[in-house]
Amino acid sequence: MDIHPVLELLKYTIPSLVVFFTAFFAIRYFLKNEEKRIKYEVFINHQKSLLPMRLQAYERASLFLERISPDSLLKRFHTKGMTAGELHSKLLTAIRTEFEHNFSQQIYMSHQAWQMIVKAKENTVKIINTQASNIKPDVSAILLSKAILEEYIAIEKSPSQIALEYIKNEVRQLFL
Repeated sequence: MDIHPVLELLKYTIPSLVVFFTAFFAIRYFLKNEEKRIKYEVFINHQKSLLPMRLQAYERASLFLERISPDSLLKRFHTKGMTAGELHSKLLTAIRTEFEHNFSQQIYMSHQAWQMIVKAKENTVKIINTQASNIKPDVSAILLSKAILEEYIAIEKSPSQIALEYIKNEVRQLFL
């Protein structure tokens, strides 16, 4: 058997294979890096467009928390000659309406932030319901207002304040 033609063939094929595999791996490495770069650019562009929407959601959430705080609610809804039952109903309706109006903001917030907002709403409703259950519905709304404000002042931090602090911390994290 003549080995010379085999060696001759190997003399041309081995360098060709080396060049082929070098080019193959270099191109593959380049394409993977290019794919990563494109994904990163898409991510950055997405973040640029998403950040204003997220900030708006946090702004609306903080406004919601302010609007459902008992002192704010009582200023807006207590009117002269109103009964405690009427005031109680108006306060709960206002909280429910405000919450429904801002419900879609949870899409742009973390799950934990949204849960803090829901908890603040529930605890505010609990304060109002607890005080309303201690007062007859046909008495003056002033008694209910006074009871709600006394309870609200007695707690160290209101539910809205706790949630608002959490939201502020989360917004700060967006800029780190």
